[in-house]
Amino acid sequence: MAELSLRQLRVFVSVAHSGNLGQSAEALFLTRGAVSQAIKALEQQLGVALFERRTQRLLLNSQGRQLLPLAEALLAQEQGVQALFHSGALQIPLRLGASTTIGNYLLPTLLAQHWPGEWPLPQVQLANSEHLQQALLQRELDLALVESESLHSELSRWPWREDEMVLIAPADHPLAGQSAAWSALEGQPWVLREPRSGSRAQFDHRVAPQLQRVQVVLELGQLEAVVRAVAAGLGLSLVSRLACQQAIAQGQVSELRLPETLVRRLYLVHPPSSDALPALQRLKGLWSGEQ
Repeated sequence: MAELSLRQLRVFVSVAHSGNLGQSAEALFLTRGAVSQAIKALEQQLGVALFERRTQRLLLNSQGRQLLPLAEALLAQEQGVQALFHSGALQIPLRLGASTTIGNYLLPTLLAQHWPGEWPLPQVQLANSEHLQQALLQRELDLALVESESLHSELSRWPWREDEMVLIAPADHPLAGQSAAWSALEGQPWVLREPRSGSRAQFDHRVAPQLQRVQVVLELGQLEAVVRAVAAGLGLSLVSRLACQQAIAQGQVSELRLPETLVRRLYLVHPPSSDALPALQRLKGLWSGEQ
């Protein structure tokens, strides 16, 4: 059997992610025919089909799904070898995911102040923590910054920093600026993020169990919309201090002090196959001291 080549694996990984020969050919600066031939040659060498052929799409079958993390790990190790012996800029942008809070309030500063200047900026995807984890498992992202502590067991995690959760209310709320016992929150209307988001998980796990009845009047997919809804008088909410500190300072909403301080951990999460990526190792070093 002929030896497998990194070129074949690179083509395979690209097609696995795009599902389209033409898109992979463009990304790899190859012809469509060369990409198709590389996939056929790889399947012949392995003696199995790796894709299901559908109209205009190639979808990984069970054998392809088994090969993908192994191929990505080998390509990540190749990058590590290149980085060890050759200086210079990272040529392929990282595929970086960020949850809503991090993407809106932390990521711009991270990229401006804590991103290697010789690297191209990453391809960024913003979504809630659950969607980002699914994208990592499907190898659609290299790494993600998430605000959820409920992380998939197949993903590697690295604690990054802490984030305080704050209870906010309309500016004219009777409890504005006061300490609110759990009993004082009974019967209050709540404006919350959508289920499976990191902020919603904090409410469901740390606030809701303290209340006999939870009245959710509105669910929104964006933190800014949640803060604005609270400012408009629609209810209370539990959000990251990062998301509401400006609204509090400007008097648009008020902070209610909870019986206990609620702090959550933010994580950098990635598939185990990304461990060997030199970019990931460097980012851990750069971001470990970031505050």
